[in-house]
Amino acid sequence: MPRRLPALVLLLLAALLLPAPAAAHDATTTARAEVTGTGADVRVVLDLEYDLLMKSAWLYASAYDAKERAEQLRQLKLNRDAVVEYVTERFAVTYDDRPCAPTLTRDADVRPRDRKTFAVLTFAFACQSGSGGTHAISSALFPDAETFVHSTETLVRYDLDGKRGSAVLVAESPTLKVGERARSDQAGEFFLLGAEHLLTGLDHVLFLLALLIGARRLRDVVVTATAFTAAHSITFLLAALGLVDVPGAIVEPVIAASIIVVALANLLGRDEDRLGRRRLPIVLAFGLVHGLGFAGALDIDRSGSWELLLSLLSFNAGIEATQLALIAVLFPLLTLLRRTPWARWAMIALSVPIVGVSLYWLVERLPLPL
Repeated sequence: MPRRLPALVLLLLAALLLPAPAAAHDATTTARAEVTGTGADVRVVLDLEYDLLMKSAWLYASAYDAKERAEQLRQLKLNRDAVVEYVTERFAVTYDDRPCAPTLTRDADVRPRDRKTFAVLTFAFACQSGSGGTHAISSALFPDAETFVHSTETLVRYDLDGKRGSAVLVAESPTLKVGERARSDQAGEFFLLGAEHLLTGLDHVLFLLALLIGARRLRDVVVTATAFTAAHSITFLLAALGLVDVPGAIVEPVIAASIIVVALANLLGRDEDRLGRRRLPIVLAFGLVHGLGFAGALDIDRSGSWELLLSLLSFNAGIEATQLALIAVLFPLLTLLRRTPWARWAMIALSVPIVGVSLYWLVERLPLPL
């Protein structure tokens, strides 16, 4: 083995622990749209990241820097016209290719999700056409050209004229014609959404890396991955279908704590079988919690939403495929490190930053009084 290879491997793995740059354009966002109605009357409920919406509408810092719920509601009401203008110029509903006229039907609301605040805007779209027409939904919200974020996705769930479904709208494919997309297209969209969620969710990636650091043999990897997959798949589906409801204020801190526990086990453990019988229950328990975190990405909270089962399964399959790809890349690199004279120090060098970052997340996510 070349003398420099272990150092290069360690450098590559350690790079996974570095936080992403803070520049705004390095961030992404997902808008959500709930579209219901029949014929000429369509109702749309949009969930848009609050501070991004206020920045994109070119409002003052007093608007997008607001942190308290009361002040955010006040700013949304004060800047109602600017917010409505921004949104309706970029989100549209048509009926037989004729634009439907949007009207904001109530004052905007706000709600927390994924450690962020989202503005909730409810619109009525009045459409003009004969019966039996076809609706189309288009989104160009938060485009790359505005430079605040990139690769915005709009997750659409619709129940229009008796047709139900979901889709992910992106810049390359910004329009959904209701009833025209095949189920295979819908499944592919949610597969990619699941893969993206895992890759951009650094906490889930670090948890997986911490598990792999503690797995010395291929058998350990198989058992670890199977246990984690089985556990998070169960709670993901139950939570996404509305059968289990655990607040994010509980789930997010526990996810951070789970990373700390597994990383500390790597630092303190001295037995050769790092997974062992004592670690398997930990993986199962924390896998259940991570499944709740995955479900939060879709924000599906309606009990019995079985029409979305294909989307949910595709989303979960995207998570699993990406997880397996990460294992295929990371485990051989970790195996190379274990064959070096400084293997123990390398594992410590990887585990300590994981503990540090996770401790920061834990403190940040706990609802502690200032």
